[in-house]
Amino acid sequence: MSLDRLVEEIRQRAEADLRAQATQQAADEAAVVADRDARVQAVGEQTRRAAELEIARERAQKLASAKLQSRKLVYEAQESRMATALGETQKLLSDYTDSDEYPKVVKRMVAYATDVLGKSTKVMGRSEDAALLKKVAGAGFDPTPQSILGGIVAESANGSRRLNLSFDELLRLREDQVRQLLTA
Repeated sequence: MSLDRLVEEIRQRAEADLRAQATQQAADEAAVVADRDARVQAVGEQTRRAAELEIARERAQKLASAKLQSRKLVYEAQESRMATALGETQKLLSDYTDSDEYPKVVKRMVAYATDVLGKSTKVMGRSEDAALLKKVAGAGFDPTPQSILGGIVAESANGSRRLNLSFDELLRLREDQVRQLLTA
């Protein structure tokens, strides 16, 4: 009987070892599953944060692009308005050359040019103003026609100094002021 008892004891130990190993295996499986679940959750969280960052970056980029596009449209509208206003101003100046006041303005321009450049100043202007300039400038009249809206171009006798009092040049010099008026 002692042999049977020995066999029984060995069997009981084997079953106890088997239960311990099964318990250890179940604990190891639970640890692996928990680790896997934690990693999956961490990867999911990391992916969600990366997606949110990407969405925020794309949103900021689209917003910046839209702002740039709106600035471009505003600038183009201002430039179009400026071109239209300058065209209208040039038309008004061109119409002004047909007014009764224009000869008085040309006379004052010639007087100013003579004061600045000296008595022997050459005075040039539009071909349409030739008779007026000859009358006002006298011997200083240069018949070379200038392609300007109106006004005069004066030059010193030796050609070293030039005074451009044409409507074109006066408008160009004041273009920044015109821009400020139009954008205000």
